[in-house]
Amino acid sequence: MQHLKAVKVACKSLRNALKVKGASGGALPKRRNSKIFLDLDTDDDLNSDDYEYEDEAKLVIFPDHYEIALPNIEELPALVTIACDAVLSSKSPYRKQDPDTWEHELPVSKYANNLTQLDNGVRIPPSGWKCARCDLRENLWLNLTDGSVLCGKWFFDSSGGNGHALEHYRDMGYPLAVKLGTITPDGADVYSFQEEEPVTDPHLAKHLAHFGIDMLHMHGTENGLRDNDIKPRVSEWEVIQETGTKLKPMYGPGYTGLKNLGNSCYLSSVMQAIFSIPEFQRAYVGNLPRIFDYSPLDPTQDFNTQMTKLGHGLLSGQYSKPPVKSELIEQVMKEEHKPQQNGISPRMFKAFVSKSHPEFSSNRQQDAQEFFLHLVNLVERNRIGSENPSDVFRFLVEERIQCCQTRKVRYTERVDYLMQLPVAMEAATNKDELIAYELTRREAEANRRPLPELVRAKIPFSACLQAFSEPENVDDFWSSALQAKSAGVKTSRFASFPEYLVVQIKKFTFGLDWVPKKFDVSIDMPDLLDINHLRARGLQPGEEELPDISPPIVIPDDSKDRLMNQLIDPSDIDESSVMQLAEMGFPLEACRKAVYFTGNMGAEVAFNWIIVHMEEPDFAEPLTMPGYGGAASAGASVFGATGLDNQPPEETVSIITSMGFHRNQAIQALRATNSNLERALDWIFSHPEFEEDSDFVIEMENNANANIISEAKPEGPRVKDGSGMYELFAFISHMGTSTMSGHYVCHIKKEGRWVIYNDHRVCASERPPKDLGYMYFYRRIPS
Repeated sequence: MQHLKAVKVACKSLRNALKVKGASGGALPKRRNSKIFLDLDTDDDLNSDDYEYEDEAKLVIFPDHYEIALPNIEELPALVTIACDAVLSSKSPYRKQDPDTWEHELPVSKYANNLTQLDNGVRIPPSGWKCARCDLRENLWLNLTDGSVLCGKWFFDSSGGNGHALEHYRDMGYPLAVKLGTITPDGADVYSFQEEEPVTDPHLAKHLAHFGIDMLHMHGTENGLRDNDIKPRVSEWEVIQETGTKLKPMYGPGYTGLKNLGNSCYLSSVMQAIFSIPEFQRAYVGNLPRIFDYSPLDPTQDFNTQMTKLGHGLLSGQYSKPPVKSELIEQVMKEEHKPQQNGISPRMFKAFVSKSHPEFSSNRQQDAQEFFLHLVNLVERNRIGSENPSDVFRFLVEERIQCCQTRKVRYTERVDYLMQLPVAMEAATNKDELIAYELTRREAEANRRPLPELVRAKIPFSACLQAFSEPENVDDFWSSALQAKSAGVKTSRFASFPEYLVVQIKKFTFGLDWVPKKFDVSIDMPDLLDINHLRARGLQPGEEELPDISPPIVIPDDSKDRLMNQLIDPSDIDESSVMQLAEMGFPLEACRKAVYFTGNMGAEVAFNWIIVHMEEPDFAEPLTMPGYGGAASAGASVFGATGLDNQPPEETVSIITSMGFHRNQAIQALRATNSNLERALDWIFSHPEFEEDSDFVIEMENNANANIISEAKPEGPRVKDGSGMYELFAFISHMGTSTMSGHYVCHIKKEGRWVIYNDHRVCASERPPKDLGYMYFYRRIPS
C-alpha cells in the first residue's frame, strides 16, 4: 500500500544564514501563517523573519513505512511517478480553499488618519441597536462619520440585511463603518465602502469614543451572536449548546465530529442525523469495498464515493480516539482541562454536494431543512442498484379538496419526505406573560435602555398537530363541477406512514417587509409520537367526487403562436420556474415537463399544465422528446416514448452494461429517454423492478420490427407503510434570528443516552433541549 506524505519544514532563512541583508536574488519565497504550529524544541518564533517554509513530498510504502523522497524519476516506475505528480498537482477542494485559511494582514484605510467625524451629539448605547431605516436588529454597521446605525447587505458576513449602510454611503459619501458586535479591546471589523474591502483603522478607539463607545469595555460574541442579541437570546444559545454544564467528551465509532468550514454547521448536523440511521449505514459504509472498487476515475465527482467516505469517517471510530495518558498529563500541565477533539473535515463532500447550487456552494449559513431535501434528492438520483436508503423517509400524502359551493370532493396523492408542523402561536399557554414582556420591550427600545430578558412562548405540541390537520383555504380553486373558480378547502392526511418520520417546526417566516424572522418558541415535543389518527381514509360513503374535467389552460395571446409553432430546446428550460413548482411539492421531472410544454411562459401557466396532467400514470417520468431534434404540435402526447424501431446506439448500450446492468435494462432505459445516457441511468435507478423482471423488455425487443407496443404497469411509489407510532431519536436545533445566520447543533440518542454533536465536539448530553428543536427525527416502533 502506498501513500503520499506532504510536510512543511521550517528552516533558517538563507539571508540570515549567509549574513546577506537586502539580497533580492536566490532567496526562497516566504510563507507567513500564524496558524502553523510545529513540534520543535526551540524557543524561536517560527513566524518571524528568521524562518521560511519549504514543501516536501514523500511516497510512503506500508506496512514497512518506507519513505521515498519526491521527485525520484530514477527509482520509481513511470506510472507511479505520473500518479504522484497528478496527486500533488490536483486541485482538490482542500487545495482550492487552502489560501483562504492563511491569515493575511488587512490594509490600513487611507481615510483612517484624517477621518471627518460630525459633532452631532450622537451617542451609541451598549445594546438595543436597530437599523435606523428598517428596524432590523442584526448585521448592523456604525458609520464612523455621522454615527448612523444601518444594516448591511443580506449576504455579507452570512447575516441578513437590506443594504441600508451601503445606500447611506452612496447618499452621503461617508467611507468607513464598523460592525457592531465585533468590537473588542483588540479591534473590530471595519469596512471601507470607498475602497470596497475590509480594512484596519489604527485610530479606531478614538473614532468610537467620539460616539461614546469605550473599546476597553466591549467584548465580541461567539458564533455570530451580536452584543444587542445577548440579553434577549443568551438563554437560547446557552440552553441548546448546554453551556455551563460539564459535558463529558465521547469517543469511538459513531462519536466523531465534523469540523466547521465556516457556516457549515447545517451540513454537519444533517449528516450526523442521517448516518445514525441503519439503512444509510448499510447502503454506504456497509458497501464500502464495492463502492470504492467500482468508483469512477475521478472519485471526487462521485456522490456514492463521497457519501461512503464521509460515513466511514463518522462511524469507524478511527478519527475519534481518546487522548493517551501522556497527552492528558500535558493538558493538565497546560491547564487545558478539556480534552481536544479534532473531528474530520467534510470539505470534499461539501464541495461535491453543493456544486452548481447557488446557496449551498457559498460560505453563507443555510437552512438545514432545505439541505436535507437537497441531500434526499441526490440520494434518489444516485441510487446504488435497487437500494435506496432515502425510501425510509418517503411517504404518501392524501389531499382532499372540497368545493364549498357544491360540497363535492377530489382526492389526490403526492409523495413527501418530511412533515411540516405549523407553530400555533395563538395556543400559547403563557399569553399574559408574553403581553407584559412585549410592553416592557417596547418601552426599553423607546428609552434606549437594555432590553428585558426574553420571554419565550410555550406552545403545546397537541395544538401544532391540530393546526396541521385543520382544513385550509385553496386560493384560486377551479371547481370542475361549476366549471368556474370557487371557494375550496383542503385537508391533508397520511396515505402511508414512513419508517422514519422527519418533523420540521415551521419557525421561520417573513415579516411584512419580507425580512426573514424566527418564532422563538418552546414546544413540548413528545418522546413517543402517535399519529395513527391522521391516517387517510379515502372517499367516504355519501361523498360525491368532482367531475374529472380539466380546467382550461389560459395562454397569453402573445405567446399562443410561439407555443403552437415550436417547442423550446430542453437545455433552455427556465429552472427558476421549475424550482418554484418543485417547492410546491410536485415531482421535479413533472415540473420540468410542465415548464417545457408550456413554452417557458412562467410558473403560473406551468402550474395549470400540472393540474391537467397530474392524474396520468407517467406524470413523474423524465422528460421524453417526441422526436429527435423535431418539433411537436401542442396537441401531441407530452409523454410519448420514442418508437421501438429506434434502436439505441450500441456504444451507449455498452457503456451502461459495463456498469453491471443487464442489456435489456440498458435498451429499455435508452429508448425511454431518447438515448440520453445521463437520463437513462436515472431511469434505471428509478425503475428497479425491471432488474428483477425483464420479460417485458424482452417482449418489446422481440416485437420491435413489428412495431408492437406493449404497455408496462406503471411503477407505484416506493413507500414502507406501517404503524404511526414513533420514538424520538434525534433532533437538530437552530440558534439565531434567521436561517441566514446563527448556528446549528444536533442531539442524537445512542446506546440509551443523548449525545450532543456541536461541530467537531461530541459529548454526552446532560440536558437535551428537546423543546427548542427545529427538525425532529422519529423512528417507527414495531407494532
